[in-house]
This record gives sequence, C-alpha cells and structure tokens, in this order.
Amino acid sequence: MNRLRTLTEQGQAIWLDYIRRDLLENGRLARLISEDGLTGVTSNPAIFEKAIGDSDLYDGDIRAALEEDPEISTQQLYEKLAIRDIQMAADLLAPVYEATDGADGFVSLEVSPHLAHDTEGTLLEARHLWRTVDRPNLMIKVPATREGIPAVESLLAEGVHVNITLMFSLAHYEAVAQAYLRGVERASKPQRSASVASFFVSRVDTLIDRRLAESAAAQAHELAGRIAIANSKMAYARYREIFHGSAFARLKAEGARPQRVLWASTSTKNPDYSDVLYVEELIGAETVNTIPPKTLDDFRDRGEVAPTLTAGLDRAQADLSALAAIGIDLDAATDRLQREGLEKFGVPFDRLLAALDRKRVDLAAAPLGAAAAGRTK
Repeated sequence: MNRLRTLTEQGQAIWLDYIRRDLLENGRLARLISEDGLTGVTSNPAIFEKAIGDSDLYDGDIRAALEEDPEISTQQLYEKLAIRDIQMAADLLAPVYEATDGADGFVSLEVSPHLAHDTEGTLLEARHLWRTVDRPNLMIKVPATREGIPAVESLLAEGVHVNITLMFSLAHYEAVAQAYLRGVERASKPQRSASVASFFVSRVDTLIDRRLAESAAAQAHELAGRIAIANSKMAYARYREIFHGSAFARLKAEGARPQRVLWASTSTKNPDYSDVLYVEELIGAETVNTIPPKTLDDFRDRGEVAPTLTAGLDRAQADLSALAAIGIDLDAATDRLQREGLEKFGVPFDRLLAALDRKRVDLAAAPLGAAAAGRTK
C-alpha cells in the first residue's frame, strides 16, 4: 500500500513543497508523480535561495545568460533561472493538468516578497510572470495581505491562477475566500479559474506553544500542540460553509470550481511531536497538502490515513475557546506570524540576489568550462 496514493482516496491532493534543478532532470519528480500520485509543486524564495545560491547546479545557465547579455540585472538573472525550473516542472505535471481538465497539476511561483504591500506592483509582476512562464498550469503566489487581496481578485478576474499564501487565521481565510468569489464572478470563463488558499499550520503551534509555556493557567499544557490543528479545522469548516452553501451555488452551477484549502508549513518543528502530525491530522476532501521532501518520505513510510479534518470539531472549538479564556489572543498571534512570514521570505530572497551577484563575478573570472566541470564532481 502506498500511503501517499491512499490520500487521494480521501479527496486530498499532495503537492511537493520543493524545487531544484536536479529533481527535474534526474527523473525524481517524474517518479513522484507516477509512483506516489503527486499532483503539484510549490516554490518560495527560501526554496530558491537554497537551490540556486547553495549549489553549482545553475552555474552553467548563469554563465550562458551572462554571455548572452552581460548587462542583465541580477533580478532578471534570478527570474531566468527560476522560470526555467517552473516551466520544466509545469511540463512534467502537464498530463495531470490535462487529465483533471485543469483542476490540478499546478506549479506555483511567487511574486517578490517586497511587493507584499504594493497592490499595483504585485499586479504588474504577476502579469509579467504569467506571460513569461507561459504555461496554463502555473499558479502565481500572492500573500494574503491587505494590499494583496485586491490583487488576487483582479488576477482571478483576468484568468490568472492564484495561490494565495501566508494565511494564518480565520480572518485571513475569510478575506481570501471572498476575494475568490468576487474574482471568479468577474471572470469571463469562471469554469477555468483555479486557485488555492494556502493556510499555514506548524508555525502557529511554534508561537502559541511558547505562549502556553509562559502561562500559569492550569490547562495551558493540555493545549500544547493542539491549536494549529484546531485553527485549521475551523478554516476547513468555513470552507465547507462557503463552497457547499448558497454563496457559491450560482457560480458552481456555471461550472466554477471551489477554491481548495492548501495546508502549508506542514513539516513538524517540535521534535516532541510526530513527524507526520500535520499531514495525518489534516486529511479531507477538496484540500491540498504541500509537503517538503523529508515529511513526504516519512508519511509514505508510516503515515496513517483517515478523514481527520471533519472529526473532533467540537474539541477543536473548545481548544480555541480555552486558549482565549487563558488570555492568549490567537488573532494577534496570527497577524504577527504573517508579518514574520513576509520577513522570512524577504530575507532569503535578498540573500539569493546577493549570492547571484557573487556568482556572476566569480563565473566571469573563471575559465570557460569550469562551471560545467564543477557539476561533474
């Protein structure tokens, strides 16, 4: 039994939260698609920083780009490298996209994290990436900030697929779901619109567990490791109310698809918790879990599959009520997590550009063929 494939029987799609050139070229991604039923890939600035900045896998492409245009900007150089990876992954997932009639098989590429509070800048970059990648199974990642929400609506109205990211709270989710409804309402072909709402999980426990450890309340220790899952279950319950209720009924009749909830940040940060906790406890229909490679392997080895998202809702609500009763403000905590998340993507993005600046100098000085030789070591 392949436990990852069994998840699809519960209606959940599995995406890989990772991308790197060798994964695309050595057949590993193709095997994950064919053997494990993987149906998507997500990327972010931190992933690209490790892939491009910390390896020589891209040195040949960097040299070629510099030889073609010595004046190319570092931002343009990054885009060239990232877009090639995204196109390769999209082509590998194209059969999934076609077999599902455009419901799955997506690859996500993020706009610059420095545009998180710039609606017009986000729209310009998102449109540029959409045109340049030129793949129907691309999703543009836009953060769920106050300024990102109107950009999401406009992009969906234009027919651009959107992955709305850095959501941590029910308020974040509500804003994103309503933006989807408004955007699809304006779209000329609502039946072709595709979007996921990326709800971050483990980081909630990381922060709330620290607050619980500082609390003198008798029941604080009982809530440790429970709030992220409770928060996610409430978001999924709201998803079901919206997309299986009257708010979506007319669009559904016109062929529009629900905006699936995607569980992000699902690797376990606390070594005291199960390494597959945020996969096992978030299994449900019409959802996606984007999983990093190690957690993917761990779940394939020993994960348990059951429809957990709709189970224990009363307990989840009680946990959230208990958290409020002991004076911990979850909304304030999740707003902080969104701000920190933007910083955590902005810093590696800047480090990546700095690494590319260094590489362009080093490769310009290196003898021709040195980069290719380095890749064979």
